[in-house]
Amino acid sequence: MLRLGEIQTLRIARKVDFGVYLSDEEGAQEVLLPNKYIPENTGVGDTVEVFVYRDSQDRMIATTLMPKLTIGQTARLKVVQVGKIGAFLDWGLEKDLFLPYRQQTHKVSEGEEVLVGMYIDKSGRLCATMNVYRELSSESPYQKDDQVSGTVYEIHDRLGAFVAVDEKYSALIPKKELFGVTLAPGDKIEARVAQVREDGKLNLSVRRKSYLQIEEDSMHILQLLEKGGGSLPFNDKASPGVITERTGMSKNEFKRAVGHLLKEKKIVITEKGIRLS
Repeated sequence: MLRLGEIQTLRIARKVDFGVYLSDEEGAQEVLLPNKYIPENTGVGDTVEVFVYRDSQDRMIATTLMPKLTIGQTARLKVVQVGKIGAFLDWGLEKDLFLPYRQQTHKVSEGEEVLVGMYIDKSGRLCATMNVYRELSSESPYQKDDQVSGTVYEIHDRLGAFVAVDEKYSALIPKKELFGVTLAPGDKIEARVAQVREDGKLNLSVRRKSYLQIEEDSMHILQLLEKGGGSLPFNDKASPGVITERTGMSKNEFKRAVGHLLKEKKIVITEKGIRLS
């Protein structure tokens, strides 16, 4: 059968003035391939690799142009127009791909590149969606501590930031790893694989390994001390809210860094705060 939104090999069944009709293996369905897309030196009985979609009049049609996105894949596509009911994306074909408002995880703007998948709507038309979770694979080649790059496609208040690694592998930056980090859908990130879960999906960290992060956090505290004239009006017993507001760190991160500086005898902890030794 003809598969909308997929690349497939079909046989030339018959020729007409404006093109050729291609048929599936059973010969039960036909689709038009316009003259401008017919490969040279092909005739009735030959096979052609084509992409099947609907044209501007919603007619099933074939093309030898290869789109940037097919069913079951994800890709970054450029927004070429924003209208009243959604946006239109450049996917390499004459007719732009429609991205409905309800399938946007944030309001897109013209010229922006967005990570999308593709689906067939109730009217039988191909549309884009920014809800790409189901399209992502859990069979990545990555191992713990590998460095990866990806695109944030959703922020979940309770779970964290969902990421498409290499735009095709499923990953999550857990909420605890986002402390002091601001991300939004569409952001490109570099991260470290913190864990390969049993289901194959990746947990990522945008923070460095703990021993490296302690050094970085310690330097940050020293800089704050210098800016504060050599002292800070709070110590590691302060409330988490105060610590976060003043340092951008969680209380645990602050305590680890303060302990490291204390061990190196670079600071002194007092009842009211911290000062340089």
